[in-house]
Amino acid sequence: MNARNTFTVGLLAAVLSVPAFAAVSAKFAVTLPEKSHQGQGVAKFVEIVKARSGGEIDIKPYYGGALGDDVKVTSALQGGTIEFTVPQTTTLTGMVKAYEILDFPFLFKNSAQAEKVLDGATGQKLMDLLPAHGLVGLAYWENGFFNATNSKHPIARVEDFKGLKFRSIQARITQETIKALGANPVPLAVPELYTALETHTIDGQGTPNAVIAALKLFEVQKYLSITQHSYGAFIPLVSKKFWDKLTPAQQLLLKEAAVQARSHQRQVARDQAAGARKMMADKGLQVNEVSEAEHARMRQAVQPVWDMFTPSVGADLVKEVEAQLK
Repeated sequence: MNARNTFTVGLLAAVLSVPAFAAVSAKFAVTLPEKSHQGQGVAKFVEIVKARSGGEIDIKPYYGGALGDDVKVTSALQGGTIEFTVPQTTTLTGMVKAYEILDFPFLFKNSAQAEKVLDGATGQKLMDLLPAHGLVGLAYWENGFFNATNSKHPIARVEDFKGLKFRSIQARITQETIKALGANPVPLAVPELYTALETHTIDGQGTPNAVIAALKLFEVQKYLSITQHSYGAFIPLVSKKFWDKLTPAQQLLLKEAAVQARSHQRQVARDQAAGARKMMADKGLQVNEVSEAEHARMRQAVQPVWDMFTPSVGADLVKEVEAQLK
């Protein structure tokens, strides 16, 4: 083979090795700021998709709730007016009851347990329920363990929740958990949270340390208590109407990019959780640990929530998750 033919064959092989995609543009709605663990996960995902598609899949992120709260944008995905979002899985419980299992209070003791359930067969089983509701799940990312902040007093015992007006998302299991702990749930979307705390419309809230820092809630709260009463997972979602227009190769690329971004996002989440606690303490937020004995009392207090939601989630699914955690 002469040099010219060798060059031609080599060039053809190089061209064939790059996936060929039709130009696609999409909007990605993100609730938290770009520097948050959620925002950085989205930025990494967008970067990977752009590189692997050769720029043919162009995804524009809209950070800081610019397109609306999780409930609004998830509905927009179902309608096909927004293509991507990454809510906490709790947002899905209104349409897929089985997702409530991930919001059972004190379900996971550490991130390793959460990963085992989410990244395995159980997590996939839950995602398989989404297309019927106009959504496609790509992976599970980490929001983190929820801790309680408030403006009244430290929460060291379950009795310290009593009477607090405590922010809740629009999910019944979250509201029932707050009630079981003795506080009064007040449903609020993330964009409304800072002002509600600042004006004392509510007394406190529960979110991971990194989120508390990203939303600057330490400016309007006095106490941070390490309750770890719940674990939150984010789920990158795609509108099924948009998904069905993509080629199988494009769909595979998006799934692989979400999984590839997952490791980066989870590490950012854990680094931010540790850094946020120190930063907020340095700024005057009073931080207290909760003893193991009091954690046990809190877990006992919310046992009725487990009993209440096991029938709707499915006893078999609850047993499946408990078996994995053992």
